[in-house]
Amino acid sequence: MPKDDITDAGSSPPWHSPVISPVAAALEDELAKPLIPGLYLVSTPIGNLADISLRALATLARVELICCEDTRHSRTLFSHFGISGKIHAYHEHNARRERPRILAALEAGQTVALVSDAGTPLISDPGHKLAREVLEAGFPVIAIPGASAILAALTSSGLPADRFFFEGFLPPRREARRKRLETLSDMPATIVFFEAPSRIQAMLADARDILGSREAAIAKELTKLHEAVWRGSFEELAARAGKDFVLKGEFVVLAGPPAPTDISDDDIREKLKGALGKSSFRDGVQDVSDMLDVPRKRVYKIALGIKDAK
Repeated sequence: MPKDDITDAGSSPPWHSPVISPVAAALEDELAKPLIPGLYLVSTPIGNLADISLRALATLARVELICCEDTRHSRTLFSHFGISGKIHAYHEHNARRERPRILAALEAGQTVALVSDAGTPLISDPGHKLAREVLEAGFPVIAIPGASAILAALTSSGLPADRFFFEGFLPPRREARRKRLETLSDMPATIVFFEAPSRIQAMLADARDILGSREAAIAKELTKLHEAVWRGSFEELAARAGKDFVLKGEFVVLAGPPAPTDISDDDIREKLKGALGKSSFRDGVQDVSDMLDVPRKRVYKIALGIKDAK
């Protein structure tokens, strides 16, 4: 997940403060619940430490082994909340060697947590193979939900969030990047990208050329003090990159769905002929409305005309 320096949410663990005793009580309840042996995928803050969940804290405090992408980075979080469990590195360079050790720990009845440097594990992180092997070995994999740069950027972008596609990092080389953008150009959904500062200007220029004038947004330092979201077309954002915003940290770039093309009544009739023959009148109207992204009322009126003509 994209990450930056962690923002400190305070000077001491929240359960040390008498002012928030209901929170402390809720945390105590979580701590009292038994943990079944298995792999816990624990989401951690993407910047602001206050975004940690009570369930995540309780899980990290109780598991017998915590596997981290970067132990030095994770210790900042653990130290802040007084978590002192056994910490072990698990990243793309040692994953093949470490997976059998983690499976052995589960076989011995231990509880294991996996955290990434920031956000939800397995999203642009090396944990996918571990989770699959754990499941194939017959052990449970339990997700502890929490912060996600994808959803934070999507919901704050102003772009349609009812349907989206997560692409992650595009290929670093220009030819491969442009080819991939061509493949994505007809995607009828908001597309979410991760991008590094060294490539953001080149990526925006390619998106401008290939994805056209659709709505777009760039999110940076989400949940942190200098959080910012810039909105506009890719042409506008490409012109602003390096001028209006500093190219440091990692970025989430979003491309809105393509602008709807003009749909004629004949187009709707053609789709209705097939849809009404396969399903009920009501379902056929709804299917065509969804398929062509046109108002149901308009499709219904045309469908009535087809029905009356029979």
